[in-house]
Amino acid sequence: MIEFDGQALVFAAIGLATLAAALLPKLVRNSPVSLPMVFLAGGIAVFALLPDLPSPDPIAQHPIALHLTELCVIVALMGAGLAVNRVPSWRTWSSTTRLLAITMPVSIVAVAALGWWGLGVGAAAAVLLGAALAPTDPVLATEVQVSEPIVDRQDESEEGDDDEARFALTSEAGLNDGLAFPFTYAAIAISLAGIAPSGWLGEWLLVDVLWRLAVGLGVGIGVGWLLGRLFFSGWAERRGFTEESEGFVALACTFLAYGIAEVAEGYGFVAVFVCAVAIRHAERDHGYHRVMHTFVEQIERLLTMTVLVLLGGAIARGLFEDIGWLEIGFAAAVLLVVRPVIGWLSLTPGKTGPRERAVIAFFGVRGVGSLFYIAYALEHGDFADAQRLWSIAGLVVVCSIVLHGVAATPVMALLDRRRARAARDGDSRTAGTPV
Repeated sequence: MIEFDGQALVFAAIGLATLAAALLPKLVRNSPVSLPMVFLAGGIAVFALLPDLPSPDPIAQHPIALHLTELCVIVALMGAGLAVNRVPSWRTWSSTTRLLAITMPVSIVAVAALGWWGLGVGAAAAVLLGAALAPTDPVLATEVQVSEPIVDRQDESEEGDDDEARFALTSEAGLNDGLAFPFTYAAIAISLAGIAPSGWLGEWLLVDVLWRLAVGLGVGIGVGWLLGRLFFSGWAERRGFTEESEGFVALACTFLAYGIAEVAEGYGFVAVFVCAVAIRHAERDHGYHRVMHTFVEQIERLLTMTVLVLLGGAIARGLFEDIGWLEIGFAAAVLLVVRPVIGWLSLTPGKTGPRERAVIAFFGVRGVGSLFYIAYALEHGDFADAQRLWSIAGLVVVCSIVLHGVAATPVMALLDRRRARAARDGDSRTAGTPV
């Protein structure tokens, strides 16, 4: 009888998964199957067929779940920031402002209410579900986001070559992961001090909202400005820094901004995205942006693959054992009612056309960021039923992967065709006009 070396099988599986991460994007590019769907299904299959593999339980393996999802999100935030082609301003980022100021907080309240009254979870757990499931994910929403930095601007419109739908989803995902953190801290505070505001509200407003957000923005702007000066100054050009540097410099920027912000008790997620946007606009036409973005995108793909394979393994080992129709109804309400309806209303009226508005409202992808917030809150707070919180969050993420993964390619292709047709018919000055 042949005996297989378990360790060798693990290495072979890692090699196969890495090869798939490199080749599959081209194979599924024009199909209604997304890369996250493939990795998730692969994880379920591998852990179901190989029972001797260690169980990827997010509770038993809590440190791995926390730090792996954290790393995945911050790398994705750097990639999203480097890809944004619009100069930040109130006018050109108006859709982003509406999504952050209206859609996200109202969605948090709505999801928390569903959790409290619909699922019967406690107040702290309900607020945590609202905070974790409200943000659009920068990791799994890449198929409906801006693809890469644009450095050839001969035909660029005033607002940039990003169409409104892709730009809004990219910039929203870049900022709302960090902006959901105050509500996660609120859930932690309620779990420790009780629901009475007198026990936590004052400190929460001063520290978790004002201080941490200000530090995140300040560090992001400051580090991004300094690094932009370093990369694109005349002194750097004369020494060939940008021509000879490798793409992994983008990882240095990511960890530098994140580390400084976290040391100063600020929001590192906000700092990383703002830093990337600041670097992007220090010298907007330089080809080095594409070098950094390509490298970050590759690292992000590997990390995403790892997270989703492990999530699939957790499902295969019983993560959804206690899921019933109540939880399924909750997930459907979050993805099909809360986000689409609130997103549509918050963008009305606005610069988006009806089709773009529908796309932006629908594609509020839930993903790795939601898993991170659950892991973070469970480490710092006192929540009664960690298993159920993981199950509910995991269910919403999986449903989002399938629903949005199937819809992304055909919907975005249809939107692009309608936009191109409007431009050809003379209904617009540029291909970016609302449709």
